Amino acid sequence: MRSLPALLLLALAAAHTFAQQIGQNTSAAPTDTLTLSVKSRLVVESVTAKEKNGRFIPGLTAKDFALTEDGVPQTIRFCEQEELPLTAAPLAPSTSEELKLYKRLARTQITPEPSAASGSPGRYKNHRLLALYFDMSAMRPAEQLRALSAAEKFLRTEMTAVDLVSILRYQGGSVDVLQDFTADRNKLLSILQTLVIGEGQGSIETIDDASSADTGAAFGQDDSEFNVFNTDRQLSALQTAARMLGQLNEKKSLIYFASGLRLDGSNNQAQLHATVDAAIKAGVAFWPVDARGLVAEAPLGDATQASSGNAAMYTGAAAQATTTEFQQSQDTLFALAGDTGGKALFDSNDLTQGIVQAQRSITDYYILGYYTTNTEQNGRFRRIKVSLAAPADAKLAYREGYFAEKEFSHFTTVDKERQLEDALMLQDPITDLSIAMEIDYFQLNRAEYFVPLVVKIPGRELALAKRGGAQHTLIDFVAEIKDLIGGTTITNVRDDVNIKLTDASAADLAHRPIEYDAGFTLLPGKYSIKFLARDDETGRIGTYETVFTIPNLNKEEQRVPLSSVILSSQRVRASDLLYDTAKAKDRAKESAVNPLVQDGRKLVPSVTRVFSTNRELYVFLQAYKPATPPALPSSQPFLAFVSLYRDGSKARESAPIAVRPSPATRLGVTPLGFTVDLKDLAPGEYDCQVTVLDPATHKSNFWRAPVRLVP
Repeated sequence: MRSLPALLLLALAAAHTFAQQIGQNTSAAPTDTLTLSVKSRLVVESVTAKEKNGRFIPGLTAKDFALTEDGVPQTIRFCEQEELPLTAAPLAPSTSEELKLYKRLARTQITPEPSAASGSPGRYKNHRLLALYFDMSAMRPAEQLRALSAAEKFLRTEMTAVDLVSILRYQGGSVDVLQDFTADRNKLLSILQTLVIGEGQGSIETIDDASSADTGAAFGQDDSEFNVFNTDRQLSALQTAARMLGQLNEKKSLIYFASGLRLDGSNNQAQLHATVDAAIKAGVAFWPVDARGLVAEAPLGDATQASSGNAAMYTGAAAQATTTEFQQSQDTLFALAGDTGGKALFDSNDLTQGIVQAQRSITDYYILGYYTTNTEQNGRFRRIKVSLAAPADAKLAYREGYFAEKEFSHFTTVDKERQLEDALMLQDPITDLSIAMEIDYFQLNRAEYFVPLVVKIPGRELALAKRGGAQHTLIDFVAEIKDLIGGTTITNVRDDVNIKLTDASAADLAHRPIEYDAGFTLLPGKYSIKFLARDDETGRIGTYETVFTIPNLNKEEQRVPLSSVILSSQRVRASDLLYDTAKAKDRAKESAVNPLVQDGRKLVPSVTRVFSTNRELYVFLQAYKPATPPALPSSQPFLAFVSLYRDGSKARESAPIAVRPSPATRLGVTPLGFTVDLKDLAPGEYDCQVTVLDPATHKSNFWRAPVRLVP
């Protein structure tokens, strides 16, 4: 779908209340109380201590270990031994009568460790933590079935009394925790049985090389450009899962079921590095399992894909490209496993062995915890060294370092982009900035609708950059619209606006909100939108999410079809905009499509529906009268008027207007505009009602919404 350019301006109305399709995030008000803040970071290290003969050394305490970070000795605050015998017997087999179906409930978090103040030993102590992670977006139905069957076989035959298993799923949009860590095998089996084979499929990469099929289509955009984002999203989802598991101090193994993961050159290296760093910091080992199993296919591919049909099939280049593609998809899985302490399972039809490998890799070990003396958040690598006084020949296995947290001021361009990608995928929205939004729709033709989007952000929150000494601030805007039925991304927006901060502009920002708008072309349907705004000077992010519906007005038979109703107190010229991201050519295109632009002036919707009695209220909408048979009158005008009600009584009503449908459009588009004088009206809450009558068909329609008047 198409999207139109956007503009940013300082709005004149204050932002105080809610309106239709509006969400606001409120930050805490500043106080005069002096606050003393102390930064400390608890670092948890898992250490396996064995004698020269390979036998575990039991009974060690914190005094027996010496730990340094970048050569600086650290004080070990706690030392805890985890007892995980490999000789634990598998759980007794369950009968069919015991298995019952449990309701699958998708969550976004893993239950964290209990607080130390509770005195509880914790639900995870002396347990082996195994997370079964299914990447449904990149596995074909047959591979999904093979992966689920392997997981079920493990639960039935290999799961022991010390094992806690969780089930996570990624299907292109988010990481869902289908089941938290539990020892209830029947519940786990029930969750696996509720997973639908084929769900989430659609992000399988398309290769554009000598092995790709010749479809005979016209030259278009290279498919590999989209694979860059698909791979980044798969890696970012793994990073999210690792962070979830990072709330637990114990060792964690994430068994990653996928059908390979192919990097696109160096384009995905930054995200791969971030995913590995997150896993190491969280103490998570990746154990990838190639769900394709042992593959034996024809040199030019199997029957599921078309023939390449080019000269490469005669020179051997196509067969070589197919083999290389397959090997590269396994190389990434091998790297994920090797860099995090796991092991990948390739070329085996018994996928259960991949889970068993992860299970048997975790034996008795110690958990050491210390508060690092280095509180700088510079993102640099910190090397850890652990030693044991006696026996001197003991063999220690542990994580040898981690990357420190990084403040926003140290972020690189790649870090900033990855932060936005992570925020876009989070189920729990970030609400550092307050955001209000309005979404409207106007019919363009029998199939398409123009959807203007208006976002408002309080300027006082962006003015913080000026107080910090910054001379400018960059505002990043990211939006994603998805089809709720199909789950696919329909369109997206990525904009940034650079605002110069002088003393005068900072004063304006402190008292007036900033508005940003964009436009899309959509078909009738139900959609979800997620919008992010980030102050690039401070790193603060605001999120707005909602579900909206574009109705099919062609099917409206009982009432007069109407567009959204716009309430505004501003008409601005393009030259009056303080910040405009649209080019002249794009602005002309917008003027031709956007009904809010007339005679070079743009009607700015009032997102919060708050109006001053010193200004006029502008009301705009469109009515539609489709083409009628010649025997019926079609040239009669629509009659419309606006009324303001307070406490059930009419406070003001505009004079009725009569407007004929435009004969130039098949939809019979009829623009209806009103100017309502708000003088002499008492401040307070009102109901604004728009009434539209069609004398030719004896149909009518009403629209009503609350507004607030302020002095």
